[in-house]
Amino acid sequence: MLTLSPLRVVRARAGLPTRNVTAQGKRLASGSPHYNEPSGWLFGEKPPPPGQKRVKEGWENIWYIGMFGSMGVAAVMMYYKPDNSIQTWALREAKERMEARGEKYKYEPSSSASS
Repeated sequence: MLTLSPLRVVRARAGLPTRNVTAQGKRLASGSPHYNEPSGWLFGEKPPPPGQKRVKEGWENIWYIGMFGSMGVAAVMMYYKPDNSIQTWALREAKERMEARGEKYKYEPSSSASS
């Protein structure tokens, strides 16, 4: 015995076409599995014949400039970044407090020290 879902009954009474999704076996916008077969060439690119140079694509120069340019800028920024470590702050603070108390923070050997 064939049973109909409530939605199909409503569609049939309204005169709308009913469709059986499972019977069609078709999924829209899913596409088929895409697989590039390995060719054995680096990046799937066949080398040009002897005597000819490889032709670059339009995006390659922009990528090289952007990638290595940003690495260079980052290296310069890291070299010149301020030293905000806790040790540097503590040393500066200790020197200021010792100077405020009138103490010397640098070691100076006394001339009366015996050898």
